[in-house]
Amino acid sequence: MFATIVTPHPSAAAAHAGPAAIVPRPTSPQESRPVPSQAPSRTSADTTARTGNGARGTTAAPTGRILAIDDDRNLLQNFSMALGADGYQVVTADTLAEGLRLAATEPFQVCLLDRDIGYDSGLEALPKLRELAPLMRIIMVTGHADVSSAVDAISHGASDYLVKPCSPAQLRIAVARQLDTRRMLDKLDGYEREARDRAPATLTSRNPAMRQVIEMAQQVARTDANILLLGESGTGKGVLARTVHEASPRHEAALVTINCPSLSAELLESELFGHNKGAFTGASQATVGRVTHADGGTLFLDEIGDFPLSLQPKLLRFIQDKEYERVGDPQTRRADARIVAATNRDLEQMVKEGSFRLDLLYRLNVIAITIPALRERLEDLEDLANGFVRRFAANYGLPARRLSKPALQRMLSYTWPGNVRELQNMMERAVILCRDEEIGADLLALDHSAPAEAQVGAPMSLAQLERLHIERVLATCDSLEAAARTLGIDSSTLYRKRKAFGL
Repeated sequence: MFATIVTPHPSAAAAHAGPAAIVPRPTSPQESRPVPSQAPSRTSADTTARTGNGARGTTAAPTGRILAIDDDRNLLQNFSMALGADGYQVVTADTLAEGLRLAATEPFQVCLLDRDIGYDSGLEALPKLRELAPLMRIIMVTGHADVSSAVDAISHGASDYLVKPCSPAQLRIAVARQLDTRRMLDKLDGYEREARDRAPATLTSRNPAMRQVIEMAQQVARTDANILLLGESGTGKGVLARTVHEASPRHEAALVTINCPSLSAELLESELFGHNKGAFTGASQATVGRVTHADGGTLFLDEIGDFPLSLQPKLLRFIQDKEYERVGDPQTRRADARIVAATNRDLEQMVKEGSFRLDLLYRLNVIAITIPALRERLEDLEDLANGFVRRFAANYGLPARRLSKPALQRMLSYTWPGNVRELQNMMERAVILCRDEEIGADLLALDHSAPAEAQVGAPMSLAQLERLHIERVLATCDSLEAAARTLGIDSSTLYRKRKAFGL
């Protein structure tokens, strides 16, 4: 068995232009047998510019982790030289068994797979390789230059194919094309998983305290430090997490969000780390988990205060060592994801109560950023409101709207317990109901949006008060599950009440 890692210094591209062609040198039977090799230390890669998804370095060289599986060691060396000179990190294996092991335990973006590896068939191994690393792009390398071979490769799960011998230019183009596809798919997946209402795209502020928050976020975004976002519900912690990701060197990879309160402990573990087929009742197929999708990018753990205590050791291990196991699978895997967590709860108090691990808090709280409530930065209210008005008018195909001065004055006198999320919901309602160019104060429904406590003792029925309170809680919570917990009822009960009250 032979495996090696080639991680070139950034200057290698200038020092080595690569071979003129990648042509396997004929070898004797003695030479073709795997022999022990002193592989470079895996830890040596840490001393050079990092490569792979989310690469960090001082050069603009291509980045990515490439797995090459072939029984021809000379060809593997040529692969390493050609791709390593361009800044890629190349890991090679000269047996199919070793290649499968590496694919199962380490993150790779692209795999170069020989069609025939000794007595093993790379073509037949393609489905297994796809199962072990579903996100990895596979390029079949074959000596059969015919259409049927290409069709076989693609039908078995290959993303592309190369015919031996191939030039370094052909190799680089094929790898770059698959890396671009992988990055595009990562971004699309991130956008799909973020399917929730977004605040205005550009995060700006007229408030000095909020400007400091934004500047701090942009500064720490350039590092890999874990970030803990603190603030009331609805203040825009998710928007700030996205700002950190997009300002980081990991922006080409995905931003993957986990809403911790929305899932039970069992489902949360599966959603986070993935599971094998048959791992539990209903697991009809294997899933890779969010940490795999976040490899090279950012994993946003929203409402981390609701993360189950029973799962916190596994999360801690992943944060510390980048290692995890899928549910029902003892195989240890790795993923490189930057952690951004958010909460509106007092984690230090939860530590004292025994519901949150102190060591996990230390790992999450490398950089803590507190977002001020909307009532503390009313300088931003008009800009935020107008931004929502423009967006919702465009979304619904309605004429342009603007806030009237009386409406704005009433909004400035309001305390906004639901923060930016409440403002967003209110502007959406106002845009839909508005029949004129101006949104009047009568469309803001500020009385209905006031805290329920202010309505106690008012001349209304208990049913009206209950409806008012549920409406208020729904406006300030990220999910139905979170709202149900706040109200002290289960999700099904909340669903029935929403339907009954027309909410």
